[in-house]
Amino acid sequence: MLPSSLAAGVGDPPPIPAARLRPTDAPVRPLLLWVRTGTARVRLDGGPELRLEAGEGAWIPADGRAERAIVTEPGTVAFPLWSHARLGAPGPSELTRFDVPGAWQDWLIQLFNLQVTPFNGHGYSHEAIEELLRRPGTRPPESAEAGRDPGPAGFTSPTMPYAPGARAVADELMRDPALDLTVEQWAVRVLSSARTLRRDFLADTGLTFEQWRLLCRLGAAVELLAADYDVDQVAARVGFASRNGLTRAFKGRFGVTPHEFGRELSARPGGRGLTQRAAAARQTDDLIRMVRRTDTPAAPEMLPAASTPSHTNDIHVLSWMYRGSGYLDIGDRRYERERGVATWIPAEREHVTGLRENSVSLPLGNASPGDLRLTEPLQVRFSPAWDDYLMSCSISARSGLRPDDHDPRHVLDLFAEQVAAQRALSVPMPTSPRARAVAMECLRRIGEPGGTYTIDVGAEIHRAFRDETGMTLGRWRYAARMRVARDLLAGGAPPSAVARRTGYAHLPTFSAAFSRFHGLSPRDYQQRESERNQ
Repeated sequence: MLPSSLAAGVGDPPPIPAARLRPTDAPVRPLLLWVRTGTARVRLDGGPELRLEAGEGAWIPADGRAERAIVTEPGTVAFPLWSHARLGAPGPSELTRFDVPGAWQDWLIQLFNLQVTPFNGHGYSHEAIEELLRRPGTRPPESAEAGRDPGPAGFTSPTMPYAPGARAVADELMRDPALDLTVEQWAVRVLSSARTLRRDFLADTGLTFEQWRLLCRLGAAVELLAADYDVDQVAARVGFASRNGLTRAFKGRFGVTPHEFGRELSARPGGRGLTQRAAAARQTDDLIRMVRRTDTPAAPEMLPAASTPSHTNDIHVLSWMYRGSGYLDIGDRRYERERGVATWIPAEREHVTGLRENSVSLPLGNASPGDLRLTEPLQVRFSPAWDDYLMSCSISARSGLRPDDHDPRHVLDLFAEQVAAQRALSVPMPTSPRARAVAMECLRRIGEPGGTYTIDVGAEIHRAFRDETGMTLGRWRYAARMRVARDLLAGGAPPSAVARRTGYAHLPTFSAAFSRFHGLSPRDYQQRESERNQ
């Protein structure tokens, strides 16, 4: 188990703000929008408005000429699921409403997770999704309504760029290689310039933007051909205007045509198989049929287990267990993850994240090493009352459906106390295992009124603190509380809130303790830090 520095999510969550999907944040491809709670409104090119309530979904067709207007009202959690209509059966050509059975809802939440993270859920297959797609009651809006195969010649994916803007572009193209935006259009989306994007792609990967995108598309083509899509479907899916264009590029890179590669793959022992990308393509491809079936399906009996490949991130990633349990493996250590637990996964640490059967997780956001100093996982437990709010955080972080004033760094506010407690580890720590365990327990209970002083320890623990930290246990606890208080004040928390968060029942008592330790009152310290940061 990971130690939880301080409790979180025990009170009421913040209100869920209204959100909208802007045209610049919405790739021109079909979208399935499912409303879990609240109300959403959808309109295409000024046409009739489709109003969706909880438990309803909408098929929104792809049309580069039509402007999509998608707005959610305050308190709404709506999941956007991008679909690839050019594979398999074509989707409806008009905005269409459908009903989502309650038993399928957690399955759709996990599908969103699989689309926006490196998780590979093998059970999310063609057959499983096809059941969901046999849904009755589809109707257009009325006029009155407002295991990766490296492929030929050992092909591997192109190197990912490190610069933030270029990395954001690369991540989106890896999810959907068919996106056909110019460098100038990409620059607008990631708040950069075309010149900077071109420079960063070349500096970080050794490839021009166009060369990188071509390799990205060919890598996706390899995976889809291995999943038994025909050449015409693959060409459309990965962004080639024609079958001939894909064939020329494929043969130029690999020395064989796509058709020859598919035939060769079929002859291999074990035949074809679904990679993560191909499985996701099957899933989103089959979602199109949801609005075309007439019989009511049974929900899957269980959600399959899922895991990520071993990988590292150049940023800290925050992952939350909504349902069931999972684990985080770093080196030879396994950290268990239980329902309601959110975990910061530190940057630059190779790791594997896994989910057990009937478990669902969601990414809540990222933090740069400059915003959060973290070398080991940091964990917090949220109560079920926070579920909808945390889902809205995930949707805002990993899709274009977000509030107008969305700040990606707001997830750090949810962990203000935990981050402060983590930084309190800069106070000299005892080295002996038993004394260190007492120190960690003090940090966990630092927000309880008088809680850090009710830990009963023996004489050997007191002696270890004196010998190993140069402080008595009481003085060490005082220093740790003051370190947490200092970070919270520097982050803008009012002194009265800091007093409560560090276990002081009364503000005057806290102010006197802070002033003795730092030589400044809490307000004077906060003002000084604010002036330094201006």
